[in-house]
Amino acid sequence: MAKNKKSEVHNEEQMYNISSEYVKTIHNHEPDFEKTLFKIPEVAYNKILDRLSLIYGRDVAEAYIPEFERVMQVYYAHKPDIMIEREKKFNAYDRFTEKDVILITYGDLLRGEESSPIDTLARFCDMYLEGTINTLHILPFFPYTSDRGFSITDFSTVDPKLGTWQDIEDLENRYQLMFDGVINHISSKSRWFQEFLNGAPYYRDFFIVYNRPEDLKVEDRKKLFRPRTSDVLHKYFTYNGAKYVWTTFSRDQIDLNYKNPNVLVRVLEILLLYVRHGADIIRLDAVTYLWVEPGTRSIHLEQTHEIVKLLRDVLDTVAPGVALITETNVPHEENISYFGSGSDEAHMVYNFALPPLTLYTFYKGDATELSKWASGLERISDTSTFFNFLDSHDGIGLMGVKNILPKGEIDFLIKNAEEHGGLISYKTGDDGTEEPYEINITWFSALNSDEDREDVAFQVKRFAASRMIAMIIQGVPGIYLHSLIGTKNDIDAVISTKSKRDINRTVIDKKAVDEALSDPFSKFSRINRELGRLIKMRTRLRAFHPNGDQKVLYIASEIFSVLRISPEKDQHIIAMINVTANTCHLQIDLKDIDVPEKCKYDEYWFDIVSEEEYMTSGSILRITLQPYDIVWLQPDCEMKVNS
Repeated sequence: MAKNKKSEVHNEEQMYNISSEYVKTIHNHEPDFEKTLFKIPEVAYNKILDRLSLIYGRDVAEAYIPEFERVMQVYYAHKPDIMIEREKKFNAYDRFTEKDVILITYGDLLRGEESSPIDTLARFCDMYLEGTINTLHILPFFPYTSDRGFSITDFSTVDPKLGTWQDIEDLENRYQLMFDGVINHISSKSRWFQEFLNGAPYYRDFFIVYNRPEDLKVEDRKKLFRPRTSDVLHKYFTYNGAKYVWTTFSRDQIDLNYKNPNVLVRVLEILLLYVRHGADIIRLDAVTYLWVEPGTRSIHLEQTHEIVKLLRDVLDTVAPGVALITETNVPHEENISYFGSGSDEAHMVYNFALPPLTLYTFYKGDATELSKWASGLERISDTSTFFNFLDSHDGIGLMGVKNILPKGEIDFLIKNAEEHGGLISYKTGDDGTEEPYEINITWFSALNSDEDREDVAFQVKRFAASRMIAMIIQGVPGIYLHSLIGTKNDIDAVISTKSKRDINRTVIDKKAVDEALSDPFSKFSRINRELGRLIKMRTRLRAFHPNGDQKVLYIASEIFSVLRISPEKDQHIIAMINVTANTCHLQIDLKDIDVPEKCKYDEYWFDIVSEEEYMTSGSILRITLQPYDIVWLQPDCEMKVNS
């Protein structure tokens, strides 16, 4: 039985960490060498030395650690005293909280009349995302030659077509920022590679080079794991003659050779430069391919993990408020290996299994597989968590569910996505044949066919229900800018550029966005209103803290449901999502759910989303979920305590 009730949602305004205050202090543009140089603690120094020894051997490690120490000290000399004092209070347990929601976007995805695209993005966020998004992931904003920013010519400069470092630092005053560390490869037009072509001795070993293509044996080629079907070696003419250079992704993206310790030194300098300019999170792009070893798959190698751990050690030492996130589109069990022990490698890992599993769930109208997988997720540690995303600038990766869904069910997912206008990108499989790698599609089109004649409000409701999967499970949620607008597939862009990924990278006219928002019945206005409302609620609920407990509930196959519990154990929320177009009548026995004993027989449970109150009968709660309903239930006794 339900009755209307004005919301009494607990709105805890106290900040549980100092991160939002900490990040608002920009580093000094010039180093202060009048002060005594930073002294690296002995434990950290020895840890870094041991990592370098494992990667390069003890002799090389001892020869190079003075240079690593110098780079760290130069970085530290840029830190203002107020930042150093605040770091002493930093609590890594609350590095991420329920307030964190990340917006993924290119710096020029919005076209406006402002002074720069980054300024246009800032104005959009300030106008329409207040109280919802607190972190911006601006995809590579550096000069580039291809792959929409991921073939960088200069790691240290902002692309002048996008803005300046000052524009980036201005954003840092209002938002936390995620920068891309595209450290696996570099543009063929970059100065580093041009110096290699010119025969400069320092750059001779910056890249992985063969004199003849047959020097990379056929049997070694077959063992490689690659996300592309092109040849791994490309021919270039250099000062020293024709050379064949390792290119994991494309001819224009030249892999860096980390067997040369000078490469790692330069990369460390670049990442610390990003921290100086405001990076709170550094995304390690395609990091799984970092170390190349012919005769192996050349992914997830021990040296790769040690490099990520070394970068973590450096940040923990000189910039403890900055987090590392790894992007590895591989099967789930391999992906989570980048957490390391939970306290020594990535702070966050992209949850690559989530997007295809969520889409599969809505195509099937059955949450069983998603629930089964989610029930196996464990909280990694108090300082590490998942990044829960559904779509991004790339496609919906399929590697994450390779060992979760049977091949026939993956084929079902692909078939349905293609019926919604999606395209499929391929990689070379272990047997040398092509296999599906990702689905290229916008999330709105993936959920709503262009041929459907459904009411817009119903399409938006289905869309919002799917987005909430990423919002309720343990971790930090992210959302791609196109999903805030409900963009449809851009087939014209694919035809024009011949790049399947451009189906989801349309540049948006900000004026058109403003006009759509002024119409309360437009698709964009409905999405913005509904997602904004739900996200704001989420950021006020301590139960959604990444370190809060999570227990998957098997209420019905049509329902995805989790019990979320605040770290303090004083807030319990039963979150339910109807993944079908059907009405579901549910009977929940609260005795079977891990809530405090007094709550199991609480007379009322309050739905935070609808602001309705449900009456129990003994320990039985009866509730009806309409198609694609979202319900967050909290016992009345907790509502009274927290109000």
